[in-house]
Amino acid sequence: MAQRKHTTDLTELLLQCVGQPDPMLSMLEWLCAQLMEAEVTEQVGAEKSERAENRSGYRCGYRPRRLDTRMGTMYLMVPKVRQGGYIPFFVTERKRSEAALIQVIQEAFVQGVSTRKMEKLAHSLGIENLSRGQVSEMTKGLNEQVSEFRNRSLADAIHPVLWVDALYEKVRVNGRVVSMAILVVCGVDEHGHREVLAVEPMAEESRDSYLLLFQSLKARGLVTPQLIVSDANAGLIAAIREGFSGASWQRCKVHFMRNIMAHIPQRDKKPFAGELKEIWLAPSAEVARKRATELAEKYERRFPKAVQCLEDGLEDSLAFYAFPQLDARKISSSNMLERLNREIRRRTSVVGIFPNEDAYIRLVTTYLMEYAEDWSVSRAYLSENSIQLLLQAAA
Repeated sequence: MAQRKHTTDLTELLLQCVGQPDPMLSMLEWLCAQLMEAEVTEQVGAEKSERAENRSGYRCGYRPRRLDTRMGTMYLMVPKVRQGGYIPFFVTERKRSEAALIQVIQEAFVQGVSTRKMEKLAHSLGIENLSRGQVSEMTKGLNEQVSEFRNRSLADAIHPVLWVDALYEKVRVNGRVVSMAILVVCGVDEHGHREVLAVEPMAEESRDSYLLLFQSLKARGLVTPQLIVSDANAGLIAAIREGFSGASWQRCKVHFMRNIMAHIPQRDKKPFAGELKEIWLAPSAEVARKRATELAEKYERRFPKAVQCLEDGLEDSLAFYAFPQLDARKISSSNMLERLNREIRRRTSVVGIFPNEDAYIRLVTTYLMEYAEDWSVSRAYLSENSIQLLLQAAA
């Protein structure tokens, strides 16, 4: 087959594109047209209007085809072939970019952006006529995924240790901006892997709100854990005692130390903190109590409020010593959740004020779903052997 001689002056073509409202889009449109012509020529075995004995098909005009790209929307004239039809290769590959576009729109939906705003977002990406119906179709599965994750059964695994903490963000409710809490509950299963068990909004941190959450966890199949780690919120403590009777409660030592240090003058914080930390580094609960007593005797006249705070909450902060099988560093505080919360806040900070409660829940839950997936394939947070020893001792 004779090769076609291209006589197009490339410089002239480029100058024509530069004169267009969007030069890059015009160049891309011309390139797509050339690629289609070359591909159809290869498919039918002949150039346009060329007589050839070994041709395998015939052209039969063109059909318009809209193509949305990151540069903008363009309209191509796609060659038609009588036998077998023809679909440009880049339209097939475009399925990947369509998936990426859906992810962008889903991300906007997760952020609580309205469908009207998403139309503007799509237009800013160069995509025309994105309807609210199309947006809803693209995102309808996201709420279902979030609901399924939050309400899945927990009966298939045992979770001997739980960590409980709350996130706070500004949310618009009935025209007012309020501070709303979302309670996050994480646990480790019998293999030592972390898992997000609950993501629940709370209007207030009261005993009734916490108790309702714990009851819903039990209804989903959660067995009463052996140890629960949290801060010293009064409503939470009361709910743990009532909702999980028989479980031990570990007061987060980090939060506890902050409470104590609040009563220490700035100039004395560093030396006092150094001695205070040694209490929870003791090899046993007896040694920890001895160190606490020595610290109290040393500072009771200078810092009576700090010493009183230490004495009032000491025993609750030493509960982890009753679980020698487990890593004391990981069950003596809620640092694991603190790190998780900081990472989530880093992402939610770009939102500022959430437009509604649903948007807040969607965003936090989808982020936690990502972390849960990573945790399921990462190293165990607590060794499986230590968990098995704990379960055997409790049997």
